[in-house]
Amino acid sequence: MIEMRRAQLSFGDGLIAAEIGDLREPWMAHADKVLADEPLIATVHEALAKRHPKSRSRGRRGSPAEVVLRLLVLKHVRNWSYEALEREVRANLVYRDFTRVGGDKMPDAKTMGRWGTAIGPQIIAHLHERMVAIARDNGVVAGRQMRVDTTVVETNIHYPTDSSLLGDGVRVLTRVMKKITAIAGDVGARLRDRSRSVKLRVVETQPRLWPVAQLDEPRARPGQALRPGHRQRRQARRQPHQATGA
Repeated sequence: MIEMRRAQLSFGDGLIAAEIGDLREPWMAHADKVLADEPLIATVHEALAKRHPKSRSRGRRGSPAEVVLRLLVLKHVRNWSYEALEREVRANLVYRDFTRVGGDKMPDAKTMGRWGTAIGPQIIAHLHERMVAIARDNGVVAGRQMRVDTTVVETNIHYPTDSSLLGDGVRVLTRVMKKITAIAGDVGARLRDRSRSVKLRVVETQPRLWPVAQLDEPRARPGQALRPGHRQRRQARRQPHQATGA
């Protein structure tokens, strides 16, 4: 069952609040005023309630929407992973008080990861719009423009060898030429798509596909005739430039 806020504070919550009153960071006081906004908490509550049809009224009590919102905000502010967020909040009374976890059990990293999945891009957009509205109502910003910061995320890419870059260039040039031909019509030399032949040549040049005998062959010296494979690749490079007279 999902609630908006914790219905009743525990004895441990009072002890924590009394001990860390002068240890809170300055930004936390401003964040408390913003995160106390009812529409913000209601937006998170609606997103969590949609995970299961009867999450509002049945099942064991889960973490309230206010706790979920504050934990995710702390994760973003500190740029932590869910594992680091669990570890730090469990060990720090200031973070327990700020996130409203208090003396309760800290949710594990897997549970918080499911919250992040439930609160998708659309919910994040609604939260951002509400934040801008709060800032505009308090005279902090005019609300005409909003700047956002992005983060580089590591991902797998193919190794940028010379042959693969050549293939990408031919593919892009051919796509652009086709668009020009569709607009200007058949004018000048006829466009010939060499993407397939270039792709085959690129595959031939990949080191992992070269036979051992070919790897052991000496490279052509100045003035020496090129091998057939090199001659075909050089011709493939020149073909796209003869596609159109635009």
